[in-house]
Amino acid sequence: MTQQQFADRLGRSKSWVDKVERGVRRLERVSSLREVAAALRIDLDVLLADRPGQPDRAAAGVAGVRAALARYHVAAPPRVPDVAALRARLGHAEQSYRHARYPELLALLPGLLDAVRAAQAARPGPAVDALLVPVYGLVALALVKVDQGELAWLAADRGFAVALATDDARLVAAATVPLTQALRCCGRRRSAMAAALVAAHRVRPAGAAAPGDAALRGTLLVQAALAAAGRGDGRSAGELVDQAAEVARGLPEGGGFGPASVGAARVVVAVFLGDAGTATVRHERWVAGDGGRWLPPEHRAAYLLDVARAYARAGDLRRAGRTLLDAERTARSEVHHRPAVRDLVAVVARSGTAPADLTRLAATLRVT
Repeated sequence: MTQQQFADRLGRSKSWVDKVERGVRRLERVSSLREVAAALRIDLDVLLADRPGQPDRAAAGVAGVRAALARYHVAAPPRVPDVAALRARLGHAEQSYRHARYPELLALLPGLLDAVRAAQAARPGPAVDALLVPVYGLVALALVKVDQGELAWLAADRGFAVALATDDARLVAAATVPLTQALRCCGRRRSAMAAALVAAHRVRPAGAAAPGDAALRGTLLVQAALAAAGRGDGRSAGELVDQAAEVARGLPEGGGFGPASVGAARVVVAVFLGDAGTATVRHERWVAGDGGRWLPPEHRAAYLLDVARAYARAGDLRRAGRTLLDAERTARSEVHHRPAVRDLVAVVARSGTAPADLTRLAATLRVT
């Protein structure tokens, strides 16, 4: 609506609407808020919740992480660091990521990174390197979620450098997973694909694979497939997902990689290739097979956002809206703290067929 159309619906002047929008005039009476809510055809609670001016905790967390990455000289602590305690802190941070608690995670990471780097200064060796690599990787993954691609690449590259110095092929492969995601976030899909394929080849065992090695190789193949799809290389993407499916065969679900994650990857590859019809058909088959219950909340919600994009591209904005709301229920931060989601919510919310709750979500995200 234009300001004049909105003013006419309210029975107010255009000048009054303009002053409210610019913050010159405050809506302090509930009766006025009710009039606005009725004119917008939304619940009053939408106007009363999530008031503007609240600090953006995710943005504050990014600033803290950036400052931690800029500390180039970390002194060894006076006491010998407790590696077991640091490992427990890392486990807590990883759980925060799996459950998509991004503001809390970004607040934890600067202190954790400083502590592990201090431990490395005091007790250099494999035990601390095995902590520092995943900490850098987790920093990179969290930054990817909030669209800080270049900063994520910096963190992932540092973790990769630590892993390379250990000459541990498995640790290098593990460091490559966040590196490929950071590269894809920056639009460097060719580099992401090449890095994932090299690491997958090196981690491949000559004989029987340990479950952890097989899962790591499968994850790298999926990352390579997503990078290929992002480049529009459908043939390579399909072949790589097929290879990942072979690796996943026989692996138990719930371990981070398995048949469910491969099924989700097939859907996302179709989304990245712009084939919305194939993506939605594959998704509906995948859902019917109950594959989603094996994915952690972060992965499941991110997947649902890609599916919502596919529905929107196919012109089915009603299903796109429902899928967005499913993603929010699955992992709230995946929707509320990822800047890339806002445009999608705005487009779907403008549709007359979008679910009513999507209006509330759009208002909360301030994209109406």
